[in-house]
Amino acid sequence: MLPLTAETVRTATETLSRLTEYLRENPDPDEVFALVEPLLDEYTGLPVQFADTLRALARALQDHPGVPRTLAGDLLIAELRTAAWEQADQHSLHGVLDGLRDLYGSGAGGEPGCGRCR
Repeated sequence: MLPLTAETVRTATETLSRLTEYLRENPDPDEVFALVEPLLDEYTGLPVQFADTLRALARALQDHPGVPRTLAGDLLIAELRTAAWEQADQHSLHGVLDGLRDLYGSGAGGEPGCGRCR
């Protein structure tokens, strides 16, 4: 596994930007579902991963001895945790993807449901 750097994270966000641009070009729905499904997986998709990242960031800052303890800092860390909960609530988007697949009769990905649900 490659070491994690700011550049590797930046590459991931650039990949998402490329996906967004591609989706604006009206690709075939079967391909759309195949590309987006991993992002909305209820266990490993972006909402869950981003929520975990925000919680880990809050914990790393709160537990680090070099970070000053202030009321303002504690409030900002609390905001990170609130944002994490809000992101985690978006895990249900995999159901939206299933509904869209059913609505448009797409055969992409075989059966409806996330990868782990099938």
